Amino acid sequence: MHALIQGVILGVLTGGVYALMASGQTLIFGIMKVVNLAQGTMVIMGAYLAYQLFVSFGLDPFLAIPITTVVMFGLGVAVQLLFLRPLRRDDKSELSLLVTFAVALLLEGVISVTWKTNYRSINTSYANSSWTILGYQITVVRVWAFALSLLALGLLYLLLNRTRFGRAVRATVQNPDSARLLGVEPDRVAAFGFGLGAATAAAAGSVYGLLYPFYSGSHYDLISRLLSIVVLGGLGSVGGAVIAAIVVSTSSAVVASTISPAWSEMTFFVILILVLLVRPQGLFGTVGRGSL
Repeated sequence: MHALIQGVILGVLTGGVYALMASGQTLIFGIMKVVNLAQGTMVIMGAYLAYQLFVSFGLDPFLAIPITTVVMFGLGVAVQLLFLRPLRRDDKSELSLLVTFAVALLLEGVISVTWKTNYRSINTSYANSSWTILGYQITVVRVWAFALSLLALGLLYLLLNRTRFGRAVRATVQNPDSARLLGVEPDRVAAFGFGLGAATAAAAGSVYGLLYPFYSGSHYDLISRLLSIVVLGGLGSVGGAVIAAIVVSTSSAVVASTISPAWSEMTFFVILILVLLVRPQGLFGTVGRGSL
């Protein structure tokens, strides 16, 4: 029982970080109907930027997030304008897979040239600190990472539900043609939406660099997990992605702590297959167009 509860604690705290990563992925799909295969690479890029700021200037990764998110927001907007906007509307869903995968490889190349291919990690003074509460170990970094993820997701929720941009996003998701007639510019919304997705990746990347060692190819494992979470939660549903991230992360941690770490990696995909057999549109997806 002790191992089970310890696994649940670890899974929930880690799930918050995955939820932040996946929220940007599903936001991009909801706005543009684009499956962004470069999201994992953007997370790793955010981790490297936070690493460089820490090594060069001693800036704490949490304090570096405003800088990394601004940089990655600009990168996301540039990717959408240069590579995705020119695609023909009829072929965008299919061609975007190839384009975003090419962007992922391009960013991986930039990372490899700039920082080489060695494993890196962000070793702060509190990286290995932990609290013992009722006999359970709770690492300080994961608690702060979970709190940051909740804050970022809360701000994202307010942005989507309490601002003019959020209303434009929801209108674009529901019907781009009708939104255009109401004065919304779907192309501008798409550019800002993609930038926002990249910004959430940067925030998550700063935390990811504190939790795990990383290198230029770490995005391959990340994108498979993120796609599983997004599909499980329901394509286009940010809330679904958050819940799915916590469910699969907790399940994976429980399996690792009670059975074997070797089986924990399979948990993401086993849960995905079981849910899709019963509900093909995911936990919170709809048969038609997804919703935020």
